[in-house]
Amino acid sequence: MDAIMRESSFAQYIKQQGIEQGGRQCAIEDILEVLEIRFDLSEAHPLSSRIAAIDDLQRLKQLLRSAVQVSSLEAFEQVLDA
Repeated sequence: MDAIMRESSFAQYIKQQGIEQGGRQCAIEDILEVLEIRFDLSEAHPLSSRIAAIDDLQRLKQLLRSAVQVSSLEAFEQVLDA
C-alpha cells in the first residue's frame, strides 16, 4: 500500500510540474504576443530571450499585465529590470 501511495504522490508531482511548465510556456507566449502586437517586437529582439528565460510563473503573470499597460517597449524593459 505504501508503494502505491508513493507512486501516486510521485505521479501527482510529475503532473503538477507539467501543468506549471505548460502555464509558464503559455505566459511567455502571451507576453511576447502582446509585445509584438503593441510594439512590433521581433523574436530576434534580446527581450524575447530574456522573457523566455524566466521560470517564475507569478513574475510572468505580472509581466503580462505590464506588457498590456506600459506606454512603450522601453517602459516594459524598465519593469523587466526591476
